[in-house]
Amino acid sequence: MRYLVTGGAGFIGSNTVDELVRRGHNVVVLDDLSSGKAENLAKVKGKIQFLQHSITDLDRLREACRGVDYVIHLGARTSVPRSVIDPLETNRVNVDGTLNVLVAARDAKVKRVVFAGSSSVYGETSTLPKCENMPPAPISPYGVSKFAGEIYGLVFQRAYGLEFVSLRYFNVFGPRQDPGSPYSGVLSLFNAAVLDGTQPTVYGDGEQSRDFTYVGNVIEANLLACEARQAAGLVINIGTGIRYTLNQTLALLEKITDRPAKAKYIPPREGDIRDSQADITRARDVLGYNPRVGFEEGLQRTWEWFRTAQNAPSRP
Repeated sequence: MRYLVTGGAGFIGSNTVDELVRRGHNVVVLDDLSSGKAENLAKVKGKIQFLQHSITDLDRLREACRGVDYVIHLGARTSVPRSVIDPLETNRVNVDGTLNVLVAARDAKVKRVVFAGSSSVYGETSTLPKCENMPPAPISPYGVSKFAGEIYGLVFQRAYGLEFVSLRYFNVFGPRQDPGSPYSGVLSLFNAAVLDGTQPTVYGDGEQSRDFTYVGNVIEANLLACEARQAAGLVINIGTGIRYTLNQTLALLEKITDRPAKAKYIPPREGDIRDSQADITRARDVLGYNPRVGFEEGLQRTWEWFRTAQNAPSRP
């Protein structure tokens, strides 16, 4: 099978590409390297086709989609706080770019588009766990952009017959998540701080909770969603179904690393939700998804990667 992975040089994208190549598939990666890194694809260099272009370029997407069976659409501006600062850029990439992907896939007669959705579409809700039939109520421009992408995809399936699946990821973490940006995922920032001997920063009191999902589980979900017949036209939560507070997470990181992880608490950020937890019943039933790597094991693997990366020629 031939796959196009947009954002394939990024954190989730490059890990997905590695697994596709390992399974013997033909892979095209489209990434403008605005946040992804070419070195993330070092393991598969010479085994993939790499196109350094943006999803905002429809003509390049049309070229990339030729002969493709499945599109795994991961290309996006992925930060909630960044979207609050610059909603226009978030909309340009996440909404206009996703529409470009759908148009190019439709015209190339791609079998299915699997879309990187987000738990941020649920917004702030006191009801946990969050299930797919809850009404979306995003509280950040990023959440709005991801919901808009879902709506476009579902309309394209209905109007044009292009199969579409949205996977609503819950707080993905793991190797290759770049701590170099202040907008990075919280666990990469925690790991980097502990490694450097500095205090991890926590926005709020640390009692906010998240359903942290190891990237290996997400990769498996991405591939299952490409071929699961009943998944077409659905939005599906991808998480673990278990939540941890940030304070619990730092305590666990101290245990794993045998290093101090005492937080520096600062005021909460605009757009951040209080609690998040996935109901993964639909993922189990429709995809056969089972999160094989639990939080503690995933955190251990992530720490080991960070330690190894520190000794590499350049930091991740």
